[in-house]
Amino acid sequence: MTTTARDTASGNVAPDGRAHESGRRRFRGVLPDRMLQHREPRWWQEIAIIGFCYWIYSEIRNLVPQQKSIAERHGRGVQHLQDALHLNFERSLNSFVADHEPIAQVMNYYYATLHFIITIAVLIWLYVAHPRIYRGARTVIFATSLIALAGFYLYPLAPPRLLPQYGYIDTLQVFHTWGSLADPKVAEHSNQYAAMPSLHIGWSLWCGVSIFLCARRMWVRLLGAIYPVCTLLVIVGTANHFIIDAVFGLIVFLIGCGVQYLLSGRSAYRKAPHPPPAMLHAKRSKPETPQSGS
Repeated sequence: MTTTARDTASGNVAPDGRAHESGRRRFRGVLPDRMLQHREPRWWQEIAIIGFCYWIYSEIRNLVPQQKSIAERHGRGVQHLQDALHLNFERSLNSFVADHEPIAQVMNYYYATLHFIITIAVLIWLYVAHPRIYRGARTVIFATSLIALAGFYLYPLAPPRLLPQYGYIDTLQVFHTWGSLADPKVAEHSNQYAAMPSLHIGWSLWCGVSIFLCARRMWVRLLGAIYPVCTLLVIVGTANHFIIDAVFGLIVFLIGCGVQYLLSGRSAYRKAPHPPPAMLHAKRSKPETPQSGS
């Protein structure tokens, strides 16, 4: 929509220079307009922010009490609930994966590595290729991760692989996957009862949505759409999560999107507006330094 003199005279122009649709009032978010306008992200600031936030996340996640008895009780409760709802195909998929070592090994390494590699790669891609979207998308994944931390603390949950009485097979342990949580040296530094919600699903949904909405090539967009589905099959096939964990992973991702909308008043994947021309002119023009008299 083109901003006209009539729009300006009628007061229908937003602070970012765009004209509002007549008769409609759009929610503009709780942050001030100057914080919502596009500013070129600086790589060193972003690395510092992401590194600090990830360190905080890791420390808090592993400081959550590993209440084994409570987590196992919650695990039994989730199993009984899924049996009652007939959402109990985890065991069938897990048994199939465990019976085929090549599939199990691929899934194990997928679970252990791609969770971080793909997420970091998508962040870098958004930073480089879509800077006007980057900050909003980054807010979503940060909010999603913080909300998941609350879930880990409030509801410690033993994953299916730690409930062998129900017939689950820990493929990480059976096939001795390098770097897996079945390795005591790795497990002692990680909270194995931080399963609810599934952050693998939360992060993979963020990656998938980001790729699908921002990529130009259709085959890349399709890969983005498939990625969360593959992640769901992996977390269930390796007995690292219940289906209900995945459902709550979706919920926390949607809440993360809601937090971003509350802050900015726009979708995370809507480009941040450029500053109004008057503000740009004010930044570019520098007042002349008064000359001292001779």
